[in-house]
Amino acid sequence: MSPWEYAPAPESRDLANLKPSYRPFIDGEFVDGSGEPLKTINPATEEVLAEVGTASASDVDIAVKAARRAYARVWRTMPGAERAKYLFRIARLIQERSRELAVLETLDNGKPIKESRDADVPTAAAHFFYHAGWADKLDYAGYGPDPQPLGVAGQIIPWNFPLLMLAWKVAPALATGNTVVLKPAETTPLTALVFAEICQQADLPPGVVNIVPGAGDIGTAIVEHPDIDKIAFTGSTEVGRLIQRQVAGTPKRLTLELGGKAANIVFDDAPLDQAVEGIVNGIFYNQGHVCCAGSRLLASESVVDELLEKLRYRMSTLRLGDPLDKNTDIGAINSAAQLAKIRELADSGDAEGAQRWTSPCRIPDRGFFFAPTVFSRVEQSMRIAREEIFGPVLSVLTFRTPAEAVTKANNTPYGLSAGVWTEKGSRILWMADQLRSGVVWANTFNRFDPTAPFGGYQESGFGREGGRAGLEGYLDV
Repeated sequence: MSPWEYAPAPESRDLANLKPSYRPFIDGEFVDGSGEPLKTINPATEEVLAEVGTASASDVDIAVKAARRAYARVWRTMPGAERAKYLFRIARLIQERSRELAVLETLDNGKPIKESRDADVPTAAAHFFYHAGWADKLDYAGYGPDPQPLGVAGQIIPWNFPLLMLAWKVAPALATGNTVVLKPAETTPLTALVFAEICQQADLPPGVVNIVPGAGDIGTAIVEHPDIDKIAFTGSTEVGRLIQRQVAGTPKRLTLELGGKAANIVFDDAPLDQAVEGIVNGIFYNQGHVCCAGSRLLASESVVDELLEKLRYRMSTLRLGDPLDKNTDIGAINSAAQLAKIRELADSGDAEGAQRWTSPCRIPDRGFFFAPTVFSRVEQSMRIAREEIFGPVLSVLTFRTPAEAVTKANNTPYGLSAGVWTEKGSRILWMADQLRSGVVWANTFNRFDPTAPFGGYQESGFGREGGRAGLEGYLDV
């Protein structure tokens, strides 16, 4: 073994306390769903992890009625300081069960354990801590002297950050006095159902949080239910459009956090080694399963060759493999369907004439894996420059002037995030003003905090999550 090889350092899967079966959580109890059970699998090994009972439209109706009772009788009238105590308890229980949640998330999702352990679970707890602090201060949030909750919130979350997206949605809804009916993604329901156990541990009043696993038809049942007051959705732009059509003409409030095709812009005065780390974090974190991933690298012509040389070397050091190994950088693609989509779009880059370079890492014999890939000589018209790949694939374009960089960065129907790398503070501020993005990072990428609002423009959706601004989506103001 050479000095630079890493010995295996696997986390124990026993920490996940994996059960053979899981059930929907409605009105404070785990119940038998009347939908067709599904089997959730480990994308790194293709083994079945557990059987999950799913809800039907009738179960959704029962969950909404339970949420309405809890809202009217308990949660809406409860003083904010008392609601805050429940959120604090939930946050502490997430911390206490953090290793269990992290291992379970990695098994179900395929992301590296160091990401679920060091980022997803701690940030989920932080959202509950942060929003607990708002629960008794809503009169001073800038939304008038007496802001009121909306009622019952229907929430639909994606598979890329299952527990974290749950926290992004449930924490502000509960802090502002709403109750929740939440549908986790079909391929990653397990941590949401363990979160339901945490709600029981915290003695959360029955009906305040309801978890209804299922496929797209359950999401549709939530969106179309007449007694839901608010829909919050994170997912693809295509599904977001359908939801917006379904909600149109109804009194329901709606927030959407959809796709992205973020530009990561590197100027000629940028610290290139630092920029390379930001590029790698921007596109290869969570296998590129990030809506705000920096999937388009815009590099100044004068430094693109040097930057690509450094980037390829850094990519060659990334370790792909067992997500439970603490040394793994790139885990498994979440599903066979998503892997097929990534392959199809990468093949289109070859067909349209881009220059492909793939990290020389070994691909495991089983599981859904895709090696980190970078395309250079990319043109704006190519599919890999226009469409969201949602995988570890980076497209590289070049620019000569700041104005050209802005034009190319904004040449997308999306508008979720962007990154700027330069030593000039004035240029950073100018770029941030010019870029049509909900978030602009300066000399960093993928930095999140519960106090900072997140959201996009155009086909990346509308509304904000996190921070004071994120409260507005759950208040009648």
